[in-house]
This record gives sequence, C-alpha cells and structure tokens, in this order.
Amino acid sequence: MDGFGDARWYAMRPAGSRKPATYRCPFCRGHLPALTDHLLVLPEGDATRRRHAHTACVTRARANGRLPLREEVEPLRPGLLARLLRRS
Repeated sequence: MDGFGDARWYAMRPAGSRKPATYRCPFCRGHLPALTDHLLVLPEGDATRRRHAHTACVTRARANGRLPLREEVEPLRPGLLARLLRRS
C-alpha cells in the first residue's frame, strides 16, 4: 500500500472534497460511500500517499497507537524568540 503503514508519523484532516467518488478505508478495507464525511490521512505529510479513511477507524487506530502525529514523534523546533535569546 505505497508504504502507508511504514510512516513514522501521520497528518490528518477532514476531507473537504465533495467529489462523487468511492474510496476504500486503509484500516477496515470497507468502502467510503461518495460524499460522506471522512478523514484524509497523510503519511509523513506526503500528499501523494494520502488515503481516505472512516473517522471511526482513524480514531480506533489512534487509540491503539498506530497513527502517531508529527508532534508526538518529532520535537517542536524552538520559536524565533527562543533561538534569538539562546544566542545572547
């Protein structure tokens, strides 16, 4: 599945498209009927490997620790002010 499950972290967002297309959820392999609310899951933020998934399946995978978010894996970079203060 294009390395979808091999990513270190994932980004998620609500699917905003109203395109009448049917997708297959990567978690339950069930169909996502056209025009239903669901989520886009992007492995390491790579839109070319994105998958459409049921919201309930994403919630279940997150609860089981299978979909870590970027902020859970990579520490946040210090902000500009913190970097400037560190220099002095």
